[in-house]
Amino acid sequence: MAPRLINGIDELKTLVGEHLGYSDYVEVTQEQVNTFADATGDHQWIHVDVERAKEGPFGGPIAHGYLTLSLGPMLSPQIFAVSGISMGVNYGAAKIRFPSPVPVGSKLRLGAKLLSVDDVAGGVQVMMEFVFEVEGAAKPSCVAEVIFRYYA
Repeated sequence: MAPRLINGIDELKTLVGEHLGYSDYVEVTQEQVNTFADATGDHQWIHVDVERAKEGPFGGPIAHGYLTLSLGPMLSPQIFAVSGISMGVNYGAAKIRFPSPVPVGSKLRLGAKLLSVDDVAGGVQVMMEFVFEVEGAAKPSCVAEVIFRYYA
């Protein structure tokens, strides 16, 4: 599905409170988890020791919570794109929670809801709720209030 095209800051402001849609599902692989572990130095056995993780609390290896969150920049462009701006930057996050695990081999998608748009010098600050869901899971895996700045 093509991303929703949001035509500039004025249209963005009209969408506050609206759910913008979902990305496609993507498989989370052990290779991704291992690469993330190498990049961050987080080699906890529940992520990288496949055999030991089978005996652990999740029945197998799980993705790092921050790996899940880091998939936002890959998945969000499937949901929306903002035109009529000169630049957009990641400005941080207000709240991040990891309510349930992402088992390696599961399929994950992102849903995005526009929470607020506030004027700042030269543009706007946008807060979105990103909800990462494992296919078939009862609870989301990550719920984050992420902040972007878009400049005219």
